[in-house]
Amino acid sequence: MSHTEKPHAIRTRIWREEAEPDNPFATRAAYCHGYDVYGEMLGRTRWVDMLFLLFRHEAPTGQQADLLETLAVALANPGPRDASVHAAMCGGVCGSTAASSLMAALAVGAGQFAGGREIYLAMQAWQECGCDIAAWRQHFSRPDETSGSIWPKPEHAPGFDPHGVSTATPVKQALACLARSDSAKYLPWLQQNLSALETAAGCPLALSGVAAAAFADLGFTPDQGEMLHLLLRLPGAAAHALEQRPLGYKNFPFGSVELENETTGEPA
Repeated sequence: MSHTEKPHAIRTRIWREEAEPDNPFATRAAYCHGYDVYGEMLGRTRWVDMLFLLFRHEAPTGQQADLLETLAVALANPGPRDASVHAAMCGGVCGSTAASSLMAALAVGAGQFAGGREIYLAMQAWQECGCDIAAWRQHFSRPDETSGSIWPKPEHAPGFDPHGVSTATPVKQALACLARSDSAKYLPWLQQNLSALETAAGCPLALSGVAAAAFADLGFTPDQGEMLHLLLRLPGAAAHALEQRPLGYKNFPFGSVELENETTGEPA
């Protein structure tokens, strides 16, 4: 630290504040990467513009903002069968706090099956393989290296559905819509080479694979894509948690469990 630097200074390139003249603890103006948030951006800027600016450190083009907004709609609600949403629903039906329900969704939705970590790994593959089908085949055939990592070895090709029989309709619809973006490079290539990639991966494409390609097309790093994926899936988790709260556990979906007697095989 230089002798002119103030102690305990907040080091950030993202945000700068100017204080009110009569109160050093109140903000007069706030700037995000040089843009006046409250004086200029409000009323002129979409939420996805702000997201892009925060993560990419620059304002998006119109095409980039449209692509991110379309992706955000596709990810907003994974649905009640998704493990992260189901976790939030469990919190809601038990009367947990709002924060607890969202933290449950984040914890369950952070892993390597349709979660944030899967996005990270799939984006790493895009960085490594790009639009080279031979590189993708080699990538899928190479054993995963997890030494020194807290994460277990992935049990399937990231971005693909290990339980799928064929590409799900919403996945194909999302890919077709996103691939039309003029700012996309990976998404159109993914659509054109989908059959070959699915054969190499040994399973059909998942929505996480589409999202990873879209994040890569938008110029996000794997770390940024992982974080955004966690964030963009929270609206559905929140809505489903709130819906379950007044219904009570007796009306909770997927709640019945059939137990069998180990000796007779009859229902317990």
